[in-house]
Amino acid sequence: MQKTQTNMSADLQKFIDKFEPSKFKMLARGIEIRGNNDLHRSITFAKELIERMKLKLTVHHSAEMALYGGFEVVYAG
Repeated sequence: MQKTQTNMSADLQKFIDKFEPSKFKMLARGIEIRGNNDLHRSITFAKELIERMKLKLTVHHSAEMALYGGFEVVYAG
């Protein structure tokens, strides 16, 4: 379990360093990114970044999160 936690933290930190979110909240399995003016573009960029860097992360979003310009990036392993 500790190795999984370390891998999750490393992947998440790599994502944060490249994506550079202005506002985010730590979650148990990832982060919630908030305050996006162009939500569609941000989600698309996040997905492309995860794929390009081969990170074990995934993007989750809902209509409720869209109300405040937010989405989650969580560990997919």
